[in-house]
This record gives sequence, C-alpha cells and structure tokens, in this order.
Amino acid sequence: MSQIYTNEGDTLKGNKIVVEARKITDPISIVKSGRHKAQRIILKDNAMCRIAKKYKFIK
Repeated sequence: MSQIYTNEGDTLKGNKIVVEARKITDPISIVKSGRHKAQRIILKDNAMCRIAKKYKFIK
C-alpha cells in the first residue's frame, strides 16, 4: 500500500520521479558534487510527485 508524505521536509528519492503541478519555476543550475551539475525547479499549487523507478541499490 502506498504512503502519502505531506509534512515539510519529507523526501522522496528514486531514479525517476514524475511530478505534476499547476505552476513551476524556471530551471536553476545547481552544483551537486565537484564538476557535476544538476537543475532545480520548484512546484507550486497542488503539487504532487511519485516514484516511477526505484533505486536498485540504496546507500
């Protein structure tokens, strides 16, 4: 059975996460580790996400 996380600070982690929202911000480049970069967007107004593909190995 699925669990819904609604508290501030709850985290989802997976290889592929599908998101839906009424409004999103423009992508912002962020530094992850060393020379690797990633992008961040913020979802607003009725935001929801689900894990579409889980990690094979969890650290």
